[in-house]
Amino acid sequence: MSLHDSPTGADADRLLAAIVDSTEDAIIRHDLSGTILSWNRGAQTMLGYTSSEMAGRSIGHLLPPDDDGRLDSALQHVREGTPAEPRDVVMLTKDGQRIQVSVSLSPIRNADGRATGAVMMARDLTAQRRAEQALRRSEERWRAIIESAVDAIVLINHRGTIEFFNPAAERIFGYPAQEVIGCNVSMLMPDPYSSEHDHYLRRYQMTGERRIIGIGREVTARRKDGTSFPAHLSVAELTVDGETKFTGIVRDLTERVSLEVRLREESGLVRIGELAAVLAHEVKNPLAAVSGAIQMLSEHLSAPEDQEIVQEILRRLDGLGALMTDLLLYSRPPRPQPRSIDVGELLRALTGFYKADPAWEKVRVDVQGEVQELWADPELLKVVFQNLLLNAAQAMRFDGSITVDLHRSGTTAFVDVRDGGPGISPDVRGKLFTPFFTTKARGTGLGLATVRRIVESHGGQVEVLRSGHEGTTMRVSLPESAGR
Repeated sequence: MSLHDSPTGADADRLLAAIVDSTEDAIIRHDLSGTILSWNRGAQTMLGYTSSEMAGRSIGHLLPPDDDGRLDSALQHVREGTPAEPRDVVMLTKDGQRIQVSVSLSPIRNADGRATGAVMMARDLTAQRRAEQALRRSEERWRAIIESAVDAIVLINHRGTIEFFNPAAERIFGYPAQEVIGCNVSMLMPDPYSSEHDHYLRRYQMTGERRIIGIGREVTARRKDGTSFPAHLSVAELTVDGETKFTGIVRDLTERVSLEVRLREESGLVRIGELAAVLAHEVKNPLAAVSGAIQMLSEHLSAPEDQEIVQEILRRLDGLGALMTDLLLYSRPPRPQPRSIDVGELLRALTGFYKADPAWEKVRVDVQGEVQELWADPELLKVVFQNLLLNAAQAMRFDGSITVDLHRSGTTAFVDVRDGGPGISPDVRGKLFTPFFTTKARGTGLGLATVRRIVESHGGQVEVLRSGHEGTTMRVSLPESAGR
């Protein structure tokens, strides 16, 4: 018999019997009442019963007591002469185990076309369902880990398009996932990195040269509001369905960098404190003696040019004395001695003092609003506001208006000092509170650094609230019970 010949008669029966007997699926023949007439080796392997054990028994013997009736529904289709769609049911093996099975039933018709019985084909789905369940559990575990991770996890394809954005990424970058998925990952980078990213990705795909993948490094990232922050980026490459993808894990280093800065500052303060103590002992006292001696000598000099030289010497000595004072105050600020004070009254007294200075003749200071009782050290707050008012006047070249606005929100008091100067340039703004940084010809660079230390010692904070061509507003925030 050639491949093109159709088997007939006994050959066809033997071929059918061979197919039925060799398949791993269970093939069960039964009548319309569900009585089993025969079953194959696959049924014996799957359910544990031999053909002789099940011949004449009901299909119902294979169903658990809590059967949901799906098989009965399929049998009803067969009785009506129509095939039953495949459906999942639970069957019992000979040893009582429950297995998940996909069954399909087709009617057996006589010469008149009337259904006289049916053939059931059953496939054991237990292993498949267990694998699917294990996969679901694995996916659920990984999803739980990814969604609870404190680091941002971003998945991109080989074109740089974002495909996944976990909750930590939403929190760190400020974008909801729906706003970034489908967009290029360069949106999370400031210039010039954003414009270079696609080039780097193409170069890696062409050359295989790794600069971040599998290595990791510190980078600068960008939030939705446009601000940049330091971050550590780790990138891994993976293949999904034959497509290359990249997973990026981003850790926000803002707090770590800030801590490092504070630690460096604290370390520096220790050295400054040691230096200041030496300077106070070895320099400040001799300076006072030198200043007194110069003043005594000046009484014996009558020429105007000699007097001018003496005055310049005294001004330089006063500057050195002021530097010594600033060093001591910054490196070893006194512990706050708080008491109940009226900040408005303190500021008005301070501005009254400045008005008596000829240099402040063209400066108008207006104190607005009220903050009632505040628990703080009045002498240290004087140092704070003296620095802020002096900076404001210097910004306007001692010609213009300064507004001091006092107000409260909840248990926090706010003092806003607003000048009419040209504003602070962006490159300077980030360094304002850095010790020894100054834009003034004769500044020590310790004024605002000292202001911050004093305010923080009261549990508050000082910041640049706003700055532009219309002026700068410095804000001091103090808790109602500062220092209590």
